Amino acid sequence: MNDRKPTAEDFSLEALKARDRGEFARVVETYSGLIYRLALKMLGNPQDAEDVLQETFLKAFRSLPNFDGRSSLSTWLYRIATNEALMFLRRNKHLAISLDEPLENADQEESEPLQIVDWCCLPENELMSAEALSHLDQAVEALSPALRVVFLLRDIEGLSTQETGEVLNLSEMAVKTRLSRARLRLREILTEYYGERVLSRREVGGA
Repeated sequence: MNDRKPTAEDFSLEALKARDRGEFARVVETYSGLIYRLALKMLGNPQDAEDVLQETFLKAFRSLPNFDGRSSLSTWLYRIATNEALMFLRRNKHLAISLDEPLENADQEESEPLQIVDWCCLPENELMSAEALSHLDQAVEALSPALRVVFLLRDIEGLSTQETGEVLNLSEMAVKTRLSRARLRLREILTEYYGERVLSRREVGGA
């Protein structure tokens, strides 16, 4: 099975810039699943994710003549989709969020000592159970949008630090800082859920 990620070279840039509908349909078929997944994780609602997916490709189609191929096609589409998702959150939750402005409050969050339980001793079937994955989804939704989007792009979508920075218009250092804080926050949020299981296994082992 070929798991290679598609690149701009897999499509005719000339045809895309000319708004060739057949070539653009190939782009939509290739990337719609990735864009929808990102939007769903960002917004937590299938209908909202569908709206973001549709808006992303509408805007991409209109902007095709301006796509110069210097960034990867996926990075370009992720940037449009992320911007759409953040604007949706801003409109519906009154959050002042924009990709073109530094998300400074994400870098100014209090760095209190975190009470984190080490759950590395739990077996994989507990870590990857449907219940555990559901708690992980809830924990991701509890992150601030600024931290959530970095975590999703880096750890879920597998973008590099550089690509994530290009998508969000952030420096690589800012990406690394926010990713570290997102991971720590997730561990803090999940500590109660996994901590109970760790303590339970210790009690059983010590009985």
